[in-house]
Amino acid sequence: MKRFGALLAAGGLLWAGMNGADAQGVVDRLYVLDCGHAHAQDQSRWSPGVNVGVPIDLSDNCYLLRHGADWLLWDTGIADKVAAMPDGLPSFNGAVVWRRPKTLEAQLAALGVKPADLKYVAISHTHADHVGNVELFPTVTVLIQKAEYDWAFAQPTPPFAATHPVIKLEGDKDVFGDGAVTVISTPGHTPGHESLLLHLAKTGWIVLSGDVAHFKSNWDNRRVPGFNFSKEQSIASMQRVADLLEKYHGQLWINHDAPQSAAQKHAPDYYE
Repeated sequence: MKRFGALLAAGGLLWAGMNGADAQGVVDRLYVLDCGHAHAQDQSRWSPGVNVGVPIDLSDNCYLLRHGADWLLWDTGIADKVAAMPDGLPSFNGAVVWRRPKTLEAQLAALGVKPADLKYVAISHTHADHVGNVELFPTVTVLIQKAEYDWAFAQPTPPFAATHPVIKLEGDKDVFGDGAVTVISTPGHTPGHESLLLHLAKTGWIVLSGDVAHFKSNWDNRRVPGFNFSKEQSIASMQRVADLLEKYHGQLWINHDAPQSAAQKHAPDYYE
């Protein structure tokens, strides 16, 4: 197994003499977990000037990876407490309503995975629909970009406990040292947004893209929501993901794209 070369100064990923066919590391199993869903009255919140006033349903998934004896959870979804709210959780003055049919805790238990079994919780970014359950795993190390951590903890309400163990990344990280799982720096939606590039033996390469794009039409047309932290960085990160997909002949998994989510296998089924 050839080792990764140095990270590019801009956070790019440099594979030293490696291409997709050379990589030996693989994720053994990938589970798609239901971490909530939302109904919004106006799709143009995410696609400025397009489909104004048209409602949209959004998925909100988490992803559980097994790599040898190690477990990694990517994102934690909207808070489990929302499952007990019959009318859901309104946000943005009621323009978006979140619901949680299944708790993350119950889904992990059904797979026989206890919170303490996890080696890492990695989060795409610190918005509430992605970090709602970080404190279910109080002893598990969170992988987060330093830029995201510093920005989030400067806000009036921190996304999780300041005492939580973290590794603050500054760019990409080969999580297990074998190329199977790599955190990819993709800022723009937030200052330290990140995505996850992973490799499965049968399924191949996948990019779990967080909120690089919220649904396929925005990805296809490179649309950037007006509330993103940086439009320039958002577009650059879309291109970076597109380049990785081309290089590894990979699949793009868009977290909030409800039609794509509905077509995927969900736990207890898994990808390998």
